[in-house]
Amino acid sequence: MKLAFSKYHGTGNDFIMVDNRKLNISLSREQINYLCDRHLGIGADGLILMNLAEKFDFEMHYFNSDGGEGTMCGNGGRCITAFAWDMGIKKDHFEFLAIDGIHQSKLISTHESSKIISIKLADVNLINHFKNHYFINTGSPHYIEFVKKIDEIDVRARGRKIRWNKKFMPGGTNVNFAEIRNNEIHLRTFERGVEDITLSCGTGSTATAIAAWHELDKKENRFNIHSLGGILEIQFEYQGGKFTDIWLTGTAMKVFEGQIEV
Repeated sequence: MKLAFSKYHGTGNDFIMVDNRKLNISLSREQINYLCDRHLGIGADGLILMNLAEKFDFEMHYFNSDGGEGTMCGNGGRCITAFAWDMGIKKDHFEFLAIDGIHQSKLISTHESSKIISIKLADVNLINHFKNHYFINTGSPHYIEFVKKIDEIDVRARGRKIRWNKKFMPGGTNVNFAEIRNNEIHLRTFERGVEDITLSCGTGSTATAIAAWHELDKKENRFNIHSLGGILEIQFEYQGGKFTDIWLTGTAMKVFEGQIEV
């Protein structure tokens, strides 16, 4: 089978995008893992099928690079919005389905292959604050630890160990190390399913911003998150004991398109 695809990235978090609105494409875990392989396939942190969805602009079906079905992906949600626009769904506001429910997204600006996209994430009802870390679910589970001298942290080794810690089983967790510098947050993320450091993580950036709100005594509700792949902006409201109106904003860029034999 020849598979048509496009490659996108959101601040370095990269995805293979496939238009499956005819619902005629079915890929096995092994095939997805092959396509995401950076040596043998196209190479990506994940693969996203854009499916047809009644009463919505589309459905986002996300898979991690290991081939397994993933939980919500914030950067993926921004990239599929850009992909949908490029595939002919010319709108400024979108509403789509994902594994954790309904999401809204907005096209802020567009310039050639690069777009600024905002996505609204699900409300967060609970902050789990422990002695040296936070655990917050923003559509995907995230461990957040605030550190000093983040560039000296062995994110891969420490992240892998925490990701597989038995207290987070059976699903495991994504792992984030963050440093606050002048109200800006520098972040490094080890992602489950990718099983490595990624250049950016949307739901991880959001979870870290919420944890920083707590760390900074609830003085801010808008943060710039500096990851290896660029800057993401997170803003939210806190009311009624939960975080609402959570928006994740950043660039989404088309890299290339092609066909590959699967």
